[in-house]
Amino acid sequence: MAGKAFDQLLDLEMEMATFTADWLHCDQLSNYVARMVSHDRRDPLRHANLLSSALNELLEMSFRSDAQEGALTCGFYRHGQIERIELSFPCASQQRRYYSDLVNGLKDNGKLASYIEVIGDETAPIEKAVLLGLAINYEAEIELRASPADTLTFVVDLPLERLLN
Repeated sequence: MAGKAFDQLLDLEMEMATFTADWLHCDQLSNYVARMVSHDRRDPLRHANLLSSALNELLEMSFRSDAQEGALTCGFYRHGQIERIELSFPCASQQRRYYSDLVNGLKDNGKLASYIEVIGDETAPIEKAVLLGLAINYEAEIELRASPADTLTFVVDLPLERLLN
């Protein structure tokens, strides 16, 4: 992830109270943004579908944070075949530690086994299934970036164009 120069494609910001007012905002935002970002890719429709699905999962995690104060910000970047999503949202310190542990767990070699276990367990945390799903199904690289207090920033690199080959 480090060392690559990414070009900015799109940046958006929305108040959390507005965003969390309706669950459909996750789907609406992800579809709209994915179409905009994917317009110049080799297979724009397929690319948009993959990007929309991945982004929707991330937006739903921010939706579940239950934050009403602050802003949701989402930046979209590109470097070659990689799309980068930088998603920031208000998040309590205990929840930030939980996400940090989940992201650190993605560095383990047993990601696939963990993913299979999580999707077969109805009691498993949805956030763990989402992050493992992105890492396994989309070959995503996921990290947390240092953010101001009470804010969490996910940086997710998705090699979607490579997945389409």
